[in-house]
Order: sequence, then structure tokens, then C-alpha cells
Amino acid sequence: MSNVNVEVKKNANENALSLVRRFQKRVQESGILPRVRGIRYNDRELSPLKVKKAKLKKLAGKEKYELAKRMGKIIEKKKGRR
Repeated sequence: MSNVNVEVKKNANENALSLVRRFQKRVQESGILPRVRGIRYNDRELSPLKVKKAKLKKLAGKEKYELAKRMGKIIEKKKGRR
């Protein structure tokens, strides 16, 4: 999709309300709003180095947790129904 600027000019006997309605219809037809809302919260992908560092940090934490569990420092709670 290309960038589309919606432009509406006032006709001779047209009031402000109908002008606004016509503008809203043009904006809706152009598809600008769904596209903008779709990309609003998108983040770019992390760099491979950041992904690698995060994975190593997660693995180190998991290893530390498993060691503490084996030593008896962590008592796991039973998962049951509520």
C-alpha cells in the first residue's frame, strides 16, 4: 500500500457536517486507519546477538534453579485444582 493523503474540498452549498462525513468516508475507503492501527505497537525484531544473550541468561537461570532444587533449597508446591 502506498501512502495516501485524503483531501476533500468544500462544495458551494455544502455545510461543515456533510464535509466532515464525506472526509470520514474517504478515510475509511482509503484503508489508512486499519493499517496505522495494525503497525501501532509493532516492534522491530531483536538482533541475533540480543537473542543469543537473552537465551544464555535464561539457560543460566534455569541451571541455577535446578541446582537449588537438587540441593533442597527450593520446595516445589503441588499443582492442584482450584
